[in-house]
Amino acid sequence: MKRPAWLVVPMSLVLASAAQAQSAMPAAQNTHDMTGVRAALDKYRDPIAAVRDGYFSTIGCVDFPQPGGTGEMQYVAGGMGVHLLNPGLIGPQLDTLHPQVLLYEPDRSGRLTLVAAEWFMPTQISATQPTLFGRPMDGPMEGHAPIMSADMHHWDMHVWLWKNNPAGMFSPTNPTVHCPDGQPYSFHGEPPHMVH
Repeated sequence: MKRPAWLVVPMSLVLASAAQAQSAMPAAQNTHDMTGVRAALDKYRDPIAAVRDGYFSTIGCVDFPQPGGTGEMQYVAGGMGVHLLNPGLIGPQLDTLHPQVLLYEPDRSGRLTLVAAEWFMPTQISATQPTLFGRPMDGPMEGHAPIMSADMHHWDMHVWLWKNNPAGMFSPTNPTVHCPDGQPYSFHGEPPHMVH
């Protein structure tokens, strides 16, 4: 499968730096204590603190007004928000205290509120379904358009640590999260297709 040039270069950098990043990370935690995870990540309520630690904004706010259909991830209708991605944390090991993605809900004024964390694993790194917090990760699926190329096949797990999710703490989408209408970077899309 041919990848667009803009995707190949960043992913090659991510994969090349993954070993270095992993050597600086503690071993994956075998804990289900979300209080400890939340406390460790609370500093990222300030998105500037996240940027200082290597998280970079994907700019777009993503939500899915319709639930997943045939061949798509079975998301409930709802949003994810704005993704801040730390490419240095993408690698073969998952660490409960170092999510690859932080999710923020924007308001009409542009203020970002931390709502969830996401652990992300490209299928290029792990062809088998990873587990975290004693649960299998979701996927495999295509990348989330338009902030990712569709051929960025991956597994992920969303954990709604700072905002209640009526669909469940581990649901990929939250029915109470919406991207502001009329904003240039609000994207109301369709759930990604599953990959077999």
